[in-house]
Amino acid sequence: MTETLTLPQVIEPTIFELSSPGRTGVTFPEPDVPRSDLPAELLRADLPLPELAEVDVIRHFMHLSHLNYSVDGGFYPLGSCTMKYNPKINEDMARLPGFLFTHPLQPIETVQGSLALMYTLQEWLKEISGMAAVSLQPAAGAHGELTGVLIMRAYHRDRGDHRRTKMLIPDSAHGTNPASSGMVGLQVVQIPSDSRGNVDLNALKAQCDETVVGLMLTNPNTLGLFDEHLEEVIRTVHECGGLVYGDGANLNALVGVMRPGDIGFDILHFNLHKTFSTPHGGGGPGSGPVGVAAHLADYLPSPIVGIIEEGTDDLAPLFGFIHPPRSIGRVKAFHGHFGVLVRAYTYIAMHGAEGLRAVAENAVLNANYLRARLQDTYHIPYNRVCMHEFVAEGRFPGSDVRALDISKRLMDYDFHPPTNYFPLIVHEALMIEPTETESKRTLDAFADAMLRIAEEARTQPELLHEAPHRTPVGRVDEVKAARDLVLCCWFPENQ
Repeated sequence: MTETLTLPQVIEPTIFELSSPGRTGVTFPEPDVPRSDLPAELLRADLPLPELAEVDVIRHFMHLSHLNYSVDGGFYPLGSCTMKYNPKINEDMARLPGFLFTHPLQPIETVQGSLALMYTLQEWLKEISGMAAVSLQPAAGAHGELTGVLIMRAYHRDRGDHRRTKMLIPDSAHGTNPASSGMVGLQVVQIPSDSRGNVDLNALKAQCDETVVGLMLTNPNTLGLFDEHLEEVIRTVHECGGLVYGDGANLNALVGVMRPGDIGFDILHFNLHKTFSTPHGGGGPGSGPVGVAAHLADYLPSPIVGIIEEGTDDLAPLFGFIHPPRSIGRVKAFHGHFGVLVRAYTYIAMHGAEGLRAVAENAVLNANYLRARLQDTYHIPYNRVCMHEFVAEGRFPGSDVRALDISKRLMDYDFHPPTNYFPLIVHEALMIEPTETESKRTLDAFADAMLRIAEEARTQPELLHEAPHRTPVGRVDEVKAARDLVLCCWFPENQ
């Protein structure tokens, strides 16, 4: 029987409780301009800011930072998010003064290095994906989806084909796919999966007609599976005049191994912050470039970086902005999240072609190793060789333990939980993605914890229902937390 590890509750003082009158955390230098009093209407009658020494402030916020879970601090198997370790050289390159202190409104002659990097990254993404042209503008994956759907709609309308209003989306797709289609005013039609987790071909063929804009396909899908009928799926959509959009959020399983453009995808978005390693979470940063086949290149968001004056033996080419003739227009202010572009460029340059292939191979190997270790204890409804992730059920016969309980208990073992309750086609889903950056030792420790939790679910289910036990905050009412936000840790006494 597993012993419960319960620590006494420790209530940390707030930064206001640490305050002591007369302490000063910072001393401002003498101003180099004449002093002037602020207008009275801009001043508050009372502003009870804490008074602390600099060391107290630093220690307080360092302590808070240690309460956060991060990929630098531990294993982060958050399925579909590709929470891989981010090499710190990426950060060093993004902070080079020549990149850090530029402005997008500078004359192009003064930012040739930045434009050269963007142009090269476009070319690399074209080579990696098999696409003919790339725009770096979209700010994140879902934004890339929206951009792709706008391109699909513009392509059909430009040809006078206004009947096409239906977007086909498998039930194993990412949840943002139907949202992106709905925002453009398209009708979303869900396509079910077959018994092996593929797109159901009969259901797909029944929906393919002259009203289809296209298919938004996540491959590998959110079950972590490569569609066994991928080429036939693409051919079926093309035969009815539709386009095939590739959700590139799971490209980490394919990079350097398979190019989506080579087998018929018309559009693909890249999650640079996932596949090509930029710290993400908490709303950003992100980057979702979009690549397209040759027949859609004219519709890309404008502008994109190009060579506007060819170089010579003595002079480098001049980079600038070009405007696709049928562009859907600008989708973001300026030219994308440039810092993320620098990080992705660095990551690709450091790995090279062979290194990127190794990324995918090791990501797939790690996922299948974990799947093999857990499959006899956790039910895996689509249990075949997976790609970068797999989905298990977080429930056991005769037990009222749920996926949420398992995830909360994992925190007591110092692991971040996997994705819960997605995809929706798996009951009590636990979506596990180890990425390529974790060692066998870490994978074994995680698997051991999962197996111990399964035993606890049978012998001491209350441990799981009441978990976590070792975290600064116990189990919270997550519905209330989402609807009744508390955005600060201090309130005036009269509230």
